[in-house]
Amino acid sequence: MKSQLENVLKKNQTGFRSVVDFNATTDKLLLLDFTSANKELTTELIADTAKFSQHISNKLSAAHATYGIGGYGEDRILYQRSNHFESTGLSGTPTRSIHLGIDIWGPAGTKVFVPIGGTVHSFAYNDNFGDYGATIILQHQLETVVFHTLYGHLSIADLVNMQEGKYISRGELLAHFGESKENGDWPPHLHFQIIQDMRVSKGDYPGVCAISEKEKYLNNCPDADLILNMMQYV
Repeated sequence: MKSQLENVLKKNQTGFRSVVDFNATTDKLLLLDFTSANKELTTELIADTAKFSQHISNKLSAAHATYGIGGYGEDRILYQRSNHFESTGLSGTPTRSIHLGIDIWGPAGTKVFVPIGGTVHSFAYNDNFGDYGATIILQHQLETVVFHTLYGHLSIADLVNMQEGKYISRGELLAHFGESKENGDWPPHLHFQIIQDMRVSKGDYPGVCAISEKEKYLNNCPDADLILNMMQYV
């Protein structure tokens, strides 16, 4: 059964501005698989940011694709590259591998736009290996329903003039894809996630959860394509 938020987003889907410049008639999207089924993803490849970045670039180039995309609810092996996602022992949380947003892969500097007007909820530089790097979270209200959108792996320069409570209009330039050195040490991409309840989190919210917590987190983070509306083109 769909939540009230999912129903509202679906109802208003045609009114959202594209988060990146994408023309469905001319631009190609490549669906990228980061599960264990993808045998190209060796431990050596995903551990080396430069090699991993070149791998993504080569895949996009070979497919003549403008962007790579995908990942919602995906059980990924990528997070083995960083202890940021590891278990902290019997009293800690299980190892996390379920991706809660959608990633859009493309060149560093790619522009990120606001799909629906909202205020800056919070922002932070989450500077751990494998983390979000520069992160911005917006708060929106649509037909009385309050929700949030998270933008991770951005350029740190985009945080300089950011202010909590600042209103950003639909279609306004928000940020850019960050370089590996500022985006948590990943190949350049945008992590886009819808979050209903931020609880007490500020500037950060899990983008990956443990398999045992999958239902809880996916209920709070509906499919980001309800706003992106891009997966139909893969």
